[in-house]
Amino acid sequence: MVDVAAAVIENREGRILIARRKAEISLGGYWEFPGGKIEAGETAAECASRELREEMDVRVETGDVVAETTHDYGDKVVRLVAVRAILLDGHIRLHDHDEIRWVTIPEMADYLFAPADEAIVERLREEHGAHSKNRH
Repeated sequence: MVDVAAAVIENREGRILIARRKAEISLGGYWEFPGGKIEAGETAAECASRELREEMDVRVETGDVVAETTHDYGDKVVRLVAVRAILLDGHIRLHDHDEIRWVTIPEMADYLFAPADEAIVERLREEHGAHSKNRH
């Protein structure tokens, strides 16, 4: 099993950062929440922070776990832990991705997410629905 962390980065307008994987890498063309493999002794939050620094040249502050899911891709099983994050500084530079977008939770339905990331999208939709109902 491969342990992976992802960052759900929300901006002041309530939009969330998603990134499209480059065509030539594994799961190319799929959208995802940026992150990477958790190293030995590292928490999901620490991993997400490190990966964003290494892969996108930005600094984030991480928070609580949004969702945790396991997905069998056939050649490997991935355990994905998604944590909330806030962008602190840096100019986003792409390495494993060819495009990024800041999207609302309802707009996520228009994107093809990597299978493991779908559980995060679903969790965000559930939270969004609960918040919408509480406002009325």
